[in-house]
Amino acid sequence: MDHGPSRATVTTYMAAWNEADAAIRQNLLEQCWADSGVYIDPNVELAGHEQLSQYIAKVQATRPGARLEFVSGIDLHHNVVRFLWRRVHPDGTFGDTSIDFGEIGPDRRLIRIVGFFGAAPAK
Repeated sequence: MDHGPSRATVTTYMAAWNEADAAIRQNLLEQCWADSGVYIDPNVELAGHEQLSQYIAKVQATRPGARLEFVSGIDLHHNVVRFLWRRVHPDGTFGDTSIDFGEIGPDRRLIRIVGFFGAAPAK
C-alpha cells in the first residue's frame, strides 16, 4: 500500500494547526479533514471543518506565537495513523506534548483524530 497520500494528509492537518489565517486554514482542512470528521482530545469533542477551525483559532489565541511540530514520524497501517507532536513557544521552549491516533477515510482525508496529552500514565 502506498502511504504517501496518508502522510501528506497528516502533514496538511498539522499545517492547519499552525495556520493563523482562517481562510488558509479552512482550505487546508478541506484538503485533509472529512466533512464530518471527528476530533477528540481531553478538552473537547467536535465534528466538521468549521468546528475544528474554530477550535484551532481558540487554541492559537490562548498561546500566541506557539506552533506545533512533529516529534516522531507518521506511523501507518491499514487506514490508521499515529504520530507525536509538541508545542513550541516563541522563545523556543516546549509546552504540551501529545500522541494522536487517527483514521483515514476512503477519500484519503482524516475521519477521526483522538489526542492524548503528556506522557503515558505510570503502571
